Amino acid sequence: MRLRASILGGGSWGTTVASLVARNVPTTIWARSAETVLEINTSRSNERYLPGARLPQGLRATHSIEEAVRDADVVVMGVPSQSMRETLREVGKHIRAWVPLISLSKGLELGTKLRMTQVIAEELPGHPAGVLTGPNLAKEIMSGFAAASVIAMEDEVIVRELQGIFKTGLFRVYTNTDVVGCELGGALKNVMAIAAGMGDGLSAGENTRSAVITRALAEVTRLGVAMGGRPETFPGLTGMGDLIATCTSPQSRNRQVGFELGKGRKIADVLAGMRQVAEGVKSASTVLQLGEHYGIEMPIAHEVNGVINQGRTAQDAFRGLLRRTAGSEADPG
Repeated sequence: MRLRASILGGGSWGTTVASLVARNVPTTIWARSAETVLEINTSRSNERYLPGARLPQGLRATHSIEEAVRDADVVVMGVPSQSMRETLREVGKHIRAWVPLISLSKGLELGTKLRMTQVIAEELPGHPAGVLTGPNLAKEIMSGFAAASVIAMEDEVIVRELQGIFKTGLFRVYTNTDVVGCELGGALKNVMAIAAGMGDGLSAGENTRSAVITRALAEVTRLGVAMGGRPETFPGLTGMGDLIATCTSPQSRNRQVGFELGKGRKIADVLAGMRQVAEGVKSASTVLQLGEHYGIEMPIAHEVNGVINQGRTAQDAFRGLLRRTAGSEADPG
């Protein structure tokens, strides 16, 4: 039997993943907006989030979570991290037993500081939980550019079965059983991308950007390993790969937030003009708290949090980083 897939979330990445999956199996996408649902079903497009992109004929949209998940063999959660728990509670009313859930969100839940697979485990125990993550820019993938991603689950049998649902000719999907490391790489790098964007907004130069990305990877790795991730995961696609893409691409929402902050704009004004969530803005304080909890110095996260939540400027942040004493490259800072 062919598996049936459901993707929840009609934003740019949810729609992109739905388009990829629809090439392999019958796929339904759920969106909050009735207008988006109508547009996908009648015009095969989602102009708000993916202007100019043509969606496959096999993709069907619905405004009903029940309709989306009741017959699904795999459910893909493409909603923002702060909406994940609420959406899962609605999913739980209709999903069949043991159906796997795959998160696309690269964020941490405020308050609990939980990863999204942990939220899934709390709300829907008994359902295998995993994450699809990597250096994936939605518009490039929809334009036909090659890309690579990782699907991570603890169960090697299930993850290999699901691998075939997501991969296409130009979208290469690897497997990994290090869910913690893969998920943290995606969540932590968003904060680092804001720092890289601030440097670009300040016209700090490519040498500075390279230094920020390199030190950010060290920072992400230290905390990720302390939280249970495997060291070898972070130099891979879900760590270094995702960090590079998010810190350098104009398509990156988190980098764009940092860029505007570097230009001197206030965070409230930057967010007011955005259509989609920049996960790093909400995660900044949580990442810093996790660093404190695990005894890991997070100098870049500290400075980003100061700009986002404490009224400091991007110039203040970079002065703070430069004031730190440079010791061994293996040391934080």
